[in-house]
Amino acid sequence: MEQNAHGEHIHYDAEASKIGMWLFIFTELLLFGGLFIVYSIYRYLNPEAFHLAAEELNTTIGAINTVLLLVSSMTIAMSTTTLQLKKKGATLALLAVTTLIGLIFLVNKYFEWGTKFDHGIWPGSEHLLNDFSQGEILFFGLYFVMTGLHALHIVIGLIIILVAAWQVHKGTVNENRAALLENSGLYWHLVDLIWIFLFPLFYLIH
Repeated sequence: MEQNAHGEHIHYDAEASKIGMWLFIFTELLLFGGLFIVYSIYRYLNPEAFHLAAEELNTTIGAINTVLLLVSSMTIAMSTTTLQLKKKGATLALLAVTTLIGLIFLVNKYFEWGTKFDHGIWPGSEHLLNDFSQGEILFFGLYFVMTGLHALHIVIGLIIILVAAWQVHKGTVNENRAALLENSGLYWHLVDLIWIFLFPLFYLIH
């Protein structure tokens, strides 16, 4: 139990905060786990169609985004360490790098999706429905849903990181009250882990 500037007691329970984040991560894993199972079933039923559809994806961009997220997981993990070492400036710098990498990932995804739209490939498009097989339509449906959901998680993760960075800047999050930063790191690692599965499933099957 701590006191604020007005002498009021503030309840701070880092363990409860971490448990709450782990429970949330568990529900997210259940969500994506279900989608991965659906993907696996449809891929088993339509191996050739999934193979052909995957050739439409840009493996290079997928690989670059994979490297970016791996680096960002390292930088946000380092930010927690520097906070414990009372290096506030270094912590903020590492969070800024993490945020920048996340934004670059989203920009890459924007251009990748933009290319698909330019080619007339999006869920429900006339080109997709008329010129592709049912298996290919299923592939692209799953591709847009799963990578789109992942991109949404990237956006949410960036918001959490920015909030944590602001709290570090104000001193509210510090070496003795690091739960918010640690939780933002856990969430970002989840985002990274999900992409580690998405990348080979969609980009490396051809």
